[in-house]
Amino acid sequence: MSKKALCIMSGGMDSTLVAYIMRSRGYEIVALHFNYGQRTVGKELSCFRAICEDLGVLEQYEIDLDFFKAIGSSALTDHTIDVPTGGIEVGVPITYVPFRNGIFLSIATAIAEKEGCSAIAIGVVEEDSSGYPDCRETFIEAFQKGANLGTKETTNITIEMPLVHLQKSQIVEEAIKMDAPLHLTWSCYQNEEKGCGVCDSCRLRLRGFERAGAIDPIEYV
Repeated sequence: MSKKALCIMSGGMDSTLVAYIMRSRGYEIVALHFNYGQRTVGKELSCFRAICEDLGVLEQYEIDLDFFKAIGSSALTDHTIDVPTGGIEVGVPITYVPFRNGIFLSIATAIAEKEGCSAIAIGVVEEDSSGYPDCRETFIEAFQKGANLGTKETTNITIEMPLVHLQKSQIVEEAIKMDAPLHLTWSCYQNEEKGCGVCDSCRLRLRGFERAGAIDPIEYV
């Protein structure tokens, strides 16, 4: 029986590369995507499906979470809060969705246990991210302990975060090297047709391509 990895995939560049890394390590990929009321929910879902097709994923989950919109407080889920476009912020930005990765990982743990996955893979990036507290390596390591304490004795899950110490330019370089379909990925926080080029996520992505000496294959306004 082949080993399986549950990959949390947003349709973005980081989580896409992680899925291709896990496949290269010999894992069968079980793909998991969340629709949580984010502004670009439709675009991210279509990207996820296209990437799964490219990967040849046989088992995929699309989970709808509506409570993030009820909580609000994030520019990604509360449309009364503008997405910042003035440059990458210092500290935890308004695009932070409260404990999003903790909630995603909780659901991922349940699915991984059901599917018999030995690994959960997540595309958190600590050094060159937007400063989200739930992207830290220490948090993911602590969550792994909790996940294994809260599941069956026969369940032993490792949470893999192969990009956690990389910079965006290194992620671009690695994705190109692995022939990951960057043209199918999406990063923009606010547009679904063409990237805005000015939100935090677009700026990080564009800067990564520039420093890697590569051309971003997606379109921008």
